[in-house]
Order: sequence, then structure tokens, then C-alpha cells
Amino acid sequence: MALINLEYFSEVLGMNRNVKIIYPEASKVEQFTGEDIPVLYLLHGMSGNENSWLNRSGIERLVRKTNLAIVMPSTDLGFYINTTYGMNYFDATAIELPQVIHNFFPNLSTKREKNFIAGLSMGGYGAFRLALGTDQFSYAASLSGVLTFDGMEGHLNDSEASAAYWGGLFGSFEQFKGSENEILTLAENYPTEKPKLYAWCGKQDGLFLGNEYVASQLKKLNYDLTYESSDGIHEWYYWTKKIESVLEWLPIDYVQEERAI
Repeated sequence: MALINLEYFSEVLGMNRNVKIIYPEASKVEQFTGEDIPVLYLLHGMSGNENSWLNRSGIERLVRKTNLAIVMPSTDLGFYINTTYGMNYFDATAIELPQVIHNFFPNLSTKREKNFIAGLSMGGYGAFRLALGTDQFSYAASLSGVLTFDGMEGHLNDSEASAAYWGGLFGSFEQFKGSENEILTLAENYPTEKPKLYAWCGKQDGLFLGNEYVASQLKKLNYDLTYESSDGIHEWYYWTKKIESVLEWLPIDYVQEERAI
């Protein structure tokens, strides 16, 4: 396994960007061919960056005996969307980044069935936003994701700075509702084969009721959704545990004799 820091110039954002990549040394493992390697895009939350999963979760250890590549980009505080202030993080992450990655690592699969996406909090929203806003990902997982803003209007506008930030992202709450940035609107209008979805949220998390509601609606829309909840708050202790559940849920290969340990 190799850990790679890739710095590239984003034409979409007009700036240099850094992305961290965990690349499996598949050629050293008999079960893996080293070709058409599956890819998991792993998204950080607010206050994080491309290093967050590496620094906090032990993700390198968890995937060391798999055939999975991990791509960890940064959206700053941009929620993985095309913001109203002109920073197009959705285009940069969903469209430009996979092209950049494949240019540097042609062995990484471009097939939908081998491209996955997951994230926590803001990144949980981002995972569903990118999966439901494109046809690139066959599996998408959210941990404590911000899956709905319903009932949060007061919180989003509890200060001038807060209102300016959220308005800069999505516009007004009225503009957000029914737009391409609302998860359930995307889910209702998804045009092709639906991605498989996974979501977890802690019962003591302020986002729990929103996750419960969105999960119930996704099931009504006939999504193949694995939804789990357990005691937990909004912190890395739980995300570190639940990313293991995500990896077990994904259709990836392990070195069988090592996995049993």
C-alpha cells in the first residue's frame, strides 16, 4: 500500500488543490491483478480537509489488505456543491477530480460498479449529493450526514455571519427547497439505476431526526438503503467504528487468510 499526496491545478476552481490517495499494492497480492482497481472517494466534514480521515480514523490500517484505492479530496467549507458565490466544488469533485485521478492512475477503475463514495457530516451530505447528482457511483455511504435542512431554518440564520455563510452556499432556504442540492429532490428525480445507499447516525446526534426522516423517505422511493442507528454523538469515536461497517458493506476483496485475524 502506498500513500500519495497529489497536488494539481484545478481549472474549475482556479487554484492548486491537494488530494490524498491510498493506492493498493495489488501486484504483491496473488488474489488481485492490479488492474481495474475499485475506488472509494472519502469525504471530510466541516473543519476538515484531505488529511482528516488519515489523521483520525486509521483508514490506512483498515484497507491495507484490500484491493481498494481511497481518494480523499477537500471541499474547504463548500459542502461539495456549486456555491452561489461562484466556487464550483461539485464540478471540481464530481467531474474534474475523477478525470485528474485517472490521468495519473490509469489502473483505477472508471466503471460505475467499481466507484464508491462515502463521507461524514458535511461529507455525508456530499456523498449522497454526488452519488444522486451523477451516474458515477454505485454505492454511497453517509455517516452522521447533513441529509436535510428541514427544521433547521432558525439555526442557519441565528447570526449575521451564519446567514451569510449558508446563503453563500445555497442561497435562501426557499431557493434550496426543491433544488438540485436537496437530497430528497435528487432522490425523487434520479433517472437511471439507483445507487445502493448506506447511512448511520447516532441517536444523541443533533442530526438524528433528520437522518431518520430521510431514511424513511428513501425507502419509500425504493432505494436499496441500509440504515443503522445506535447510541452516539457527532464525533470521530463513532465514525472510526462505522467506517469499518461501510467497508464491509462495499463489494471489495480482502486477502482471505488475513481478514480472519
